[in-house]
Amino acid sequence: MATKINSNSVTFWGAAQTVTGSMHLVQANGLTLLLDCGLFQGRRAEAYDRNKKFPFDPKQVDAVILSHAHIDHSGNLPNLYRQGFGGPIFCTPATKDLIAIMLADSAKIQEEDAGYLNRKRDRGGPRVEPLYERRDVLRLMRLAQPIPYQRTFEMGRGVSFRFTEAGHLLGSAMVQLTIDGPTPRTLTFTGDIGRKGLPILRDPDPIPASDFIITESTYGGRTHPPVELLADNLAEVVNRTISRGGKLLVPAFSLGRTQTLLYFLHELFRAGKLPKVPVFVDSPLAAAATTVFQMHPECFDEETALLLEDEPELFGEKRVRFVRSVEESKELNASTAPGIVIAASGMCESGRILHHLKHGVENEKNTILIIGYQAPNTLGRRLVERRPEVRIYDRYFKLNAEVVLMNGFSGHADADDFASAFAPLVDPKRRIRLVHGDADQANALLESLKAQGFVDVTYPNRGDSDSL
Repeated sequence: MATKINSNSVTFWGAAQTVTGSMHLVQANGLTLLLDCGLFQGRRAEAYDRNKKFPFDPKQVDAVILSHAHIDHSGNLPNLYRQGFGGPIFCTPATKDLIAIMLADSAKIQEEDAGYLNRKRDRGGPRVEPLYERRDVLRLMRLAQPIPYQRTFEMGRGVSFRFTEAGHLLGSAMVQLTIDGPTPRTLTFTGDIGRKGLPILRDPDPIPASDFIITESTYGGRTHPPVELLADNLAEVVNRTISRGGKLLVPAFSLGRTQTLLYFLHELFRAGKLPKVPVFVDSPLAAAATTVFQMHPECFDEETALLLEDEPELFGEKRVRFVRSVEESKELNASTAPGIVIAASGMCESGRILHHLKHGVENEKNTILIIGYQAPNTLGRRLVERRPEVRIYDRYFKLNAEVVLMNGFSGHADADDFASAFAPLVDPKRRIRLVHGDADQANALLESLKAQGFVDVTYPNRGDSDSL
């Protein structure tokens, strides 16, 4: 049952005390708005049940305001549509182009997973239905309305919003919502905040000053290694693996992380710091996402824009083989030659990376390079924890391969970034709610913000509400 909420309020229904499934319901002057509609990722049964059932009536949602295209922020939109939502989905132009391919890929996975489980189910057992299908995505995309950065959009009833650069992903945005009335109110939703100094994207804009701020806290208690060290650290891992005749297996999100990794590899090859080994991106989605990146140079930082003019192969066209067919993917597993294989999914829960891990995890010559956050109860987390054995599909395999964790590739702000971003906003009257973070990280950020001078800072549970 949904929590009873007052007029002009926000209820935290996703990414509350966890780092997945971003979804916050806002009541504003009689409008019902949804900030993000992401897939919850975790144990299969729990995730399916959580994603299938919304704690509110989708038919009553007037609009969705989408921060960015990552699946944990956008991935349950087709299911929302399937259950009756028919309002606009506001997002940046780049985000609209990205969700078209991201959600189609997600639907394909939903359909394939349901088909696999139905083939394995007991005779007479209930059929598993996909959360949504590709036809739902096609219909949903008619609702997407692109809104450029820094343009105030009037939604009616005295409610407006504007997007500002979040610097986390191509097209990612922070949202500032303005609610007119006898006492006007403002709300900022940061979505996921990026890091300063990473290549490709522009740095984040300042966090919009609002009465009420909902902020991510993924790395609220950690400090990333300096960006300047990333290339050298990556070169060391690659060279160590290749020297022993192994493969470097990289589970990477097709959107954002893969393109960043290709950028660094390109620069290392150009500088002569890596041997001429093949690089394979085994992901049709990553290939499509890379094309979308090239369509939106307006999102690039100045350095990347200038570099692209001189080196259009920046994202790897001349040095990288994009693997699209299943047959090509299987050939990679059959080969014992050293090389670099980048494949989705980033948390090793689905996709072609599972096949590469199945064939490579027991080989001590290989390295598994983890370059992103791994949610609890995922295969990626178990690899990071270096479990003696890991389950892939229906079998257990010994974890003999080297595992390297490089959080420096993260597109999320760290503790120092948060301290810098919030310093200009210190006001004891300003309320801050921390989402999209595990307890240790969120609580570390909570204490840091209070030390800066903020008073009303909390880490809400799922279903908690606040008046605006």
